[in-house]
Amino acid sequence: MLPLITVSVFVAVSLLISVVLYPVLMRKGVIQERLAKLVTEKTEQPFLVSTRRSRLQEFLARVGEKMPIAPKEQSKYAKMLVAAGFRKESLPIFLGSKIILACSLAAVFVFFYALPKGALLAPNNLLYIVALAIVGFLLPSFWLSRMVEKRKTEIFHTLPDILDLLTVCVEAGLGLDAALVRTCESPQFRGNPLTEELRTASMETRAGKPRSEALKDMAERTMVEDIKAFVAMLAQTERFGTSLSLALRVHSDSLRTKRRQIAEEAAAKTAIKILFPLAFFIFPALMVVMVGPAFIKIAAIFK
Repeated sequence: MLPLITVSVFVAVSLLISVVLYPVLMRKGVIQERLAKLVTEKTEQPFLVSTRRSRLQEFLARVGEKMPIAPKEQSKYAKMLVAAGFRKESLPIFLGSKIILACSLAAVFVFFYALPKGALLAPNNLLYIVALAIVGFLLPSFWLSRMVEKRKTEIFHTLPDILDLLTVCVEAGLGLDAALVRTCESPQFRGNPLTEELRTASMETRAGKPRSEALKDMAERTMVEDIKAFVAMLAQTERFGTSLSLALRVHSDSLRTKRRQIAEEAAAKTAIKILFPLAFFIFPALMVVMVGPAFIKIAAIFK
């Protein structure tokens, strides 16, 4: 017993000393910290946006290129991919993932359930195979629509803050192009999808594209109605020569009012949404807790 206690005390003291000394031993020197700040961090790119495709991406692209699809559906998927933050070149990969996932789900059911039981041609199993294939084909579309909605919501919530920073830059004497560049460089909005779109529009403007067309293309890529209203406001301000800072301030205030109204609407719907969980889950449990002991006592009396 004594050796076990000794070993336990030794291990505990060793762990305590290592925990105390770890921050001191692993602390970087001043020169290392300065060098680490100078090194640019590599930003992680989304799977479908990678400029250098992996073997899996190449395989999905080859499969997707063989998929017959109507031009209307192809344009729809391409717009959704761009709105989700990917590139148009990712369309074959997306289509290939739909085909592979549909075949994979059906194959898993066939090889792990239908064939071992020897009931591959049973009507129910055939129905399950078709249903799994359909689900696998629709899952990437569902995932893409969720990504689009998530990105649109993030852009909508970031737009008023972006407009405030633009207003400050314009009131400080910067032009609109310089204000857009300064806003994109702000650490507060680093990695935000709206700043990425603004940076793309600024680069297109530097390349010689008219600013109005670059902003309109940005609004089409994001598929956000508030961005379209913002671009229209900038076009009208530039056309009629009105105060840009005042227009930006009024537009940001209106967006904040709209955001607050949406939050109030969501809060008002909470009472209706919580009614069904209360009625089907909480009230029955309360009834069992409150009435159960009395029911047991009454049943014992009549025995």
